[in-house]
Amino acid sequence: MKKLLFLCFTVSTFYVSAQKINESKVPASVKTTFSKSYPSTEGKWVKEDGNYEVTFDKDAKKMTLVIAPSGTLVQSEYAIKFAELPKAATDYLTSNYKGVKIVEMAHITKPNGDIQFEAEVKGKDILFDSNGKFLSKEK
Repeated sequence: MKKLLFLCFTVSTFYVSAQKINESKVPASVKTTFSKSYPSTEGKWVKEDGNYEVTFDKDAKKMTLVIAPSGTLVQSEYAIKFAELPKAATDYLTSNYKGVKIVEMAHITKPNGDIQFEAEVKGKDILFDSNGKFLSKEK
């Protein structure tokens, strides 16, 4: 039940900051990138910061692809739990945001294979490298 509530809250939070769009308004180049990566998969589309994001289920995980209007994959991500963050990231968050609710966490993969982790805290995205080293605070 907790997982379901977390997932519903995470998805609803995601959609608040993005503009939901009908798939018919998504450029063909963007849809082609998605269908080549995940054939026969249905997703829900939003437009955010000039890019297109498609959210779908894969292997019991909620996944999101971020695709530029040109069809270039910007990143893929999936939701994770706090315990799945690298220790350095959890130490940073515990130290710098003690008592503050972390809204969502994600494992991000860039097209070149680089891994990052993200935690949303107080409306800001806190980014970490693959080892959990703090990179930046965005939004």
